[in-house]
Amino acid sequence: MKNIVLILSLSFFFAFNASSQEEKINVEAIDNYKYVIVPLKFEFLKDVDKYQINSLTKFLFNKYGYTAFLENDPFPEDLRQNRCLALKTDLVKVKGGFLSTRLQINLMDCNGVIVASSKIGKTREKEFKVAYNLAVRDAFQTFQFYEYNYKPDLKITALPTNVSADTTKQNEEETIVAQEEIERLKQEVAALKEEKVVKQAVIVPVVITSPKKEPIETPQELTEDIKILYAQPIDKGFQVVDKTPKVIMILLETPKENTFIVKDQNAIVYKEDGFWYLSKNDGNATSLETLNIKF
Repeated sequence: MKNIVLILSLSFFFAFNASSQEEKINVEAIDNYKYVIVPLKFEFLKDVDKYQINSLTKFLFNKYGYTAFLENDPFPEDLRQNRCLALKTDLVKVKGGFLSTRLQINLMDCNGVIVASSKIGKTREKEFKVAYNLAVRDAFQTFQFYEYNYKPDLKITALPTNVSADTTKQNEEETIVAQEEIERLKQEVAALKEEKVVKQAVIVPVVITSPKKEPIETPQELTEDIKILYAQPIDKGFQVVDKTPKVIMILLETPKENTFIVKDQNAIVYKEDGFWYLSKNDGNATSLETLNIKF
């Protein structure tokens, strides 16, 4: 009899703990966040978008009234400036449950603190692809049946992406260095223009003949698609690719509008008079090149 009582007590204890774990849901807090970012890979899975679980998670958030992006999607301008506007999704595999798959969706703020957690999605399906799909959909009911309504919070909208004191100081120092580098390169570009040694890019001469005059040369811009570059948003900047697509360069954002530092190069890319320019300085010589970049 005592053994029966002990077994029943333990069963109640574990059931209570499991129930408590599922009740740790603060879904109302997500109203203060404008976006949801879904990573390309969850930690418990080996490959990017394994079983299309990441794509499914993004799809479900957008389907039920949220604004979700995969982390490599182009972000809106306000999110690029302040990542704290978004919650990052984490899908975790919950231990326990004999012969069942158990998944839980956590939404974390920009400091990695869990803001809201879903119920634990469960299934006894054996095939992994089907099991993960069903468990995600079951867990998502927490957010599916919640009437999400974005309510801006000044404490969040005013935050920079990195809010720690050390990081803020580091960002300020990097900003000062970037501004000094931009000004130095700008001065060199101005000197180049005065000396009339600026190299003109993507221009070839076209000969026009006249019956009474000598042939003259007129510059004409090239229009081949291969010369066009495309800027794709990434974290804190853009990657510039050609038609292939091949990554040509990485542009890092600076405090100055339409001005970028080229990663791992002593160069900047900036916009002036409606045109984009690449300014380089290798320590021995400076050069200026016109770029045809589509943002």
